[in-house]
Order: sequence, then C-alpha cells, then structure tokens
Amino acid sequence: MGFEAEPFSVKHTYEKPYSSSKPVLETCNPGRMKYVTYDDPPQEVRAGEEIIFTYDVLFTPSDIKWASRWDTYLLMTDTQIHWFSIVNSMMIVLFLSGMVGLIMLRTLRRDITKYNSLETPEEQAEEAGWKLVHGDVFRPPTNAGVLCVLVGTGAQVGCMFTITLIFALAGFLSPANRGGLMTASVILYVAMGFVNGYVSGRLYKQVKGMDWRWNTLCAAFAFPSVIFVVFAALNTMIWGQRSSGAVPFGTFFLLIFLWFGVSAPLVFLGSYLGTKAPVSEDPVRTNKIPRQVPKQVWYMANFWQIAVGGVLPFGAIFIELFFILTSLWLHQFYYIFGCLGIVFTILCITCAEISVMLTYFQLVAEDHRWWWRSFFTSGSSALYLFAYGCHYFSTKLEVRPFPLTTHRLCDCPYSYQKGRLTSDCLRNTRYERLTLSAFTIR
Repeated sequence: MGFEAEPFSVKHTYEKPYSSSKPVLETCNPGRMKYVTYDDPPQEVRAGEEIIFTYDVLFTPSDIKWASRWDTYLLMTDTQIHWFSIVNSMMIVLFLSGMVGLIMLRTLRRDITKYNSLETPEEQAEEAGWKLVHGDVFRPPTNAGVLCVLVGTGAQVGCMFTITLIFALAGFLSPANRGGLMTASVILYVAMGFVNGYVSGRLYKQVKGMDWRWNTLCAAFAFPSVIFVVFAALNTMIWGQRSSGAVPFGTFFLLIFLWFGVSAPLVFLGSYLGTKAPVSEDPVRTNKIPRQVPKQVWYMANFWQIAVGGVLPFGAIFIELFFILTSLWLHQFYYIFGCLGIVFTILCITCAEISVMLTYFQLVAEDHRWWWRSFFTSGSSALYLFAYGCHYFSTKLEVRPFPLTTHRLCDCPYSYQKGRLTSDCLRNTRYERLTLSAFTIR
C-alpha cells in the first residue's frame, strides 16, 4: 500500500580482511543479532576511505483496503489555498461584471437615448462616440485569414480542455492511471479538429474571405506544426540523454498518423461545412472609404490596452497555476478537478468581460479597428502565463540541459544475507547527486 524510506549514515564495521564477494559485517548482521540504529556513530567520509552501502527492507501488514490505496497520495493538505484562489477570482469577476453591467445597462442605454433625441442637423453634426463608427465596425480586419486560423485553433483547444475536464470531474480520468489524462487530451484534440475547421471556415466567410482552401490548410497545419517542431526538438534531446521518458518511434509515428490521417481530414470537413453554412448579414452598410481614426490618448494605444487586458485573467488563475506546474514538473498528483473547473469557468468569464469592456472604450474613442485588439486583449494573458512559467522554471526547478561529467555505474558485487543487500560499488566514484533511479540491481 505504500512505503517509507528512512536514510541515515552509519559507520559499518566488518571483519578483516574485507572480501567484496562475501563481506561479513559486524553491523547489520542478523546472525549476530546486531542491527543498525540511530545510536550507531555516523560515518564521516574522507578522501580514499571505503564506503559500504546497505539497505534493509521491513514488511508490515496494513489495514488499508486495496481500493483505498491511493488515498494517501491523492490527499490534498492545502485546500484552503485553493479556496482562497477561488474567492480571489470571484472578486475579480464581480468587479468586471459590475463594470460591464454599468456599460450595458446605464452608459450604453444613455448613449442610445441621446442619439435618438438628436433632431436638428447641427446637433447630428456634433455627435461623437461609438455611433460615428457604425459604418466601419463590420469592415474586415487586416490579415483576416490569420485571425480566423487563431480563433479556430483556440476553439479546438478550448473544446478539448472542456471535455477533458468534464471527464475528469466525472471520475473517468483518474490520476492513478498514469498517462490516461494526457492520452485523453491528445485524442480529444485530434477529434476537435472538426470544430477548428468549422469555426475558422465560418468566420472566414463572415469576413468575406476569398480563398477558403488556403485558410483550411493553415488551420490544419499552422499550430500543430509549431507544437510538432518543439516536441521533436525536446524529444531528440531526451533521446540524446538516453532517458526512458523519450517517446518511442512507434508512438512518434502514431502521433504523425493522428495528425495527417485524422485531425487534418476533420479540419477540412469542418471548414467545408462552415463555408457552406449561412452567416448573418451585417446590420448596417459598411462605408467604402474607411473613416480616419482620430488621435488617441496614450493609454488608449494598443500596447497599453493589451497589456492591461491580460492582467486580470492572469490574476484570477495564477495561484491555481502554481499547483498545476508543480504537478507537471515535480511529479505530484493533481486531483482537485473541481477547483480547476471553477477556476477555468472564472477565467472564461473574465476574458469575455474584459474584452467587452475594453472594446467598448475603444469604440467610444472612435477607433473602429477592434478585431485584433479584442482578440489580444484577453489573449495577452498567455504572455503573463509564459512569463510566470519562466519564473517557475528558474526559481523552483534545477534543470541542467546537458551533464557536465559522465557518470558510469560499475558492475557491483552483492551479498544477499536474509533480506540485506550489501555492495561496495560506489567507492572511489565521484557523484554530485545520488538518487534511487541511479541504481540498477543485476
């Protein structure tokens, strides 16, 4: 049901002369009823001195049932921090909801009433605000195809994560099944290629795109190509280190088959149906000549609006992000999918509300170029996530990309005596760090 490792140093004594094939220890010898305890003096390692490594295994009966064997590892002792994160996120959502409600129910309604009350041509000529850009807000953005590909890819990833989270909440994806969560994510990402093609194709038709085939190719291969290049580079480095964590060739080619044989055809199918589906007509006619955007104040520039827009979504999830990164890099179990679902819902609401609020402020400033800014306003939270990941990597992890020296394990003679294994293998060998994974029993 579990194990406890209790390491400590002890100065072993043995009969002289010492034989590496059959050592006879005076300490840790069951025949002489002498066991290693904390009362024994520890050994101070000196240059050229011989070191003997031993271990004892003691099996004790357990009252834990087999079905409950994972409870110890899945026990979360810091749930109070998670609830603090949720309360903090809820406060951000309430603040944004109040702002959006104020805009929609009071400010926007007041603006509509004021616009409808204008009767004389002089008053109509002096009107200002978002109504002046009504003939330009539905103008297709620059690089509309790229925007459609990004939106479709986001829809694919969002659907994949949502369905995976639902299965995890239902108990179908237990962390006890190592790799089950990642396998389900990959399969769902491949299956959600249809959503990617449909959303990108429909939006491409909405912005009056002309070459839907090229847009479909970009949607099917742009984002997966970036992921594939990064994955292949990292996997090659792991292969070079001869690590068991490297993806084998069979799995590697299976992923390529899922990409070209399943995901790409689903993207083409979804794009075809999306371009054939009817789209809503624009409520107003778009001007042939774009309206000149007036000079904006410094805080309405793209950089500041995008930078501010990503702070609140990141602030709503950064505490939970710490536990996610810990479970990924430090091999800990993450089992609180309920808190993760709440935080993910808060993140979606926060991103939507901050985009609506800042887009309204942009239109009030008579800037009709809202397509890309509305996308990057909440999308800039990814930059904060990346920066936090770099901070976590540099402060919490100790990762060396390449070893400075090569450590070779020698062939070790062992003496097995009633559950005790003795070896003098590691003497005269310099190790910077010893871990259990470094030993292989032959």
